Amino acid sequence: MADIRLILGLGNPGERYSDTRHNVGFRVIEELARRRGVRVDRLECNSLIAEIAEVPAEEGGAPVLLAMPQTYMNRSGYAARCFVERRELEPTSVLVVYDEVNLPLGKLRLRKSGSPAGHRGLESILENLRTDQVPRLRLGVAGPGGPPPGGDALVEFVLGPFAPEERETAEAMIRRAADACDCWLREGAEAAMGKFNG
Repeated sequence: MADIRLILGLGNPGERYSDTRHNVGFRVIEELARRRGVRVDRLECNSLIAEIAEVPAEEGGAPVLLAMPQTYMNRSGYAARCFVERRELEPTSVLVVYDEVNLPLGKLRLRKSGSPAGHRGLESILENLRTDQVPRLRLGVAGPGGPPPGGDALVEFVLGPFAPEERETAEAMIRRAADACDCWLREGAEAAMGKFNG
């Protein structure tokens, strides 16, 4: 029997954050669910989840969980640890999907491991799972001039919506990120990195 895998999209719960740069991880989960005709509406590990099957159980497949933690971004690790413990997951079978202010809008970067590089959501996950061997898919959300230098300006930037002229690129990036997640599920990390890190 194949191992269960989890795609964990990061964001902040609540209507006021739904259309922000910080919530592109949630948007990717919603896109994956939309493609499969399922709703991300069950509650587990303080997260909204849906369960899908890439390969039928009778053919040796295991469920794939789509999850959106309903904690705030910098507490995402609690949900990740709950899933890993409850579902007996290996950290390497969890793909974390989140925004990256240091990548240009539209760019994707998939990695199998590494540091959180300042992202509080991923930092919380790595701390709670006690390993940096956690695959992650970063979605570029920087504007044309790059991200603001930091502090309140950076917080305001990531918690703000995309500008009207950015929306088409952002929507295309979310669809492409969902494609990358599908590739990670079906072909593995190396194949997904080769096709989508560009």
